[in-house]
Amino acid sequence: MTSLKTSIKTITYLSDTGCLEIQGASLIDSNDANTAPLHKKTISSLSGAVESMMKKLEDVGVLVARILMPILFITAGWGKITGYAGTQQYMEAMGVPGFMLPLVILLEFGGGLAILFGFLTRTTVLFTAGFTLLTAFLFHSNFAEGVNSLMFMKNLTISGGFLLLAITGPGAYSIDRLLNKKW
Repeated sequence: MTSLKTSIKTITYLSDTGCLEIQGASLIDSNDANTAPLHKKTISSLSGAVESMMKKLEDVGVLVARILMPILFITAGWGKITGYAGTQQYMEAMGVPGFMLPLVILLEFGGGLAILFGFLTRTTVLFTAGFTLLTAFLFHSNFAEGVNSLMFMKNLTISGGFLLLAITGPGAYSIDRLLNKKW
């Protein structure tokens, strides 16, 4: 049986390059006393390359997230616009006053478009995260119906994504960035 041991004396984060410098790293095969220590430059280079690649893709990644996340809200909002009467009846059957439907449409459709284009992003995603959590508890907390537990967890997950977007901001490819705002 072969077992591997590792040892690292120090790890230093180099903020100017975004690299981790690892000193005294070694990987030792317990069955081979001649195993050479790992080359610290290789580890540092790999770490730096990954960090550099992620930094370059950060704004593109935020843009992709901003495109994917509001699709559900834009389509749901549009469905509420085109099926207004039925949606209002459903809301009232669930104990939510029908007069709130225009606000729901504004948040889903209007908020979805705002997130898509990166306009008032931080404010919009905070409202949308709160709305998504609220709908999880109002419409999907009856776990006796199998699909509700899945919808409940979907809403929790979406809310987490929106909170992450509130923290990271809209990215470089956004109206907010063009206006130099941090909404």
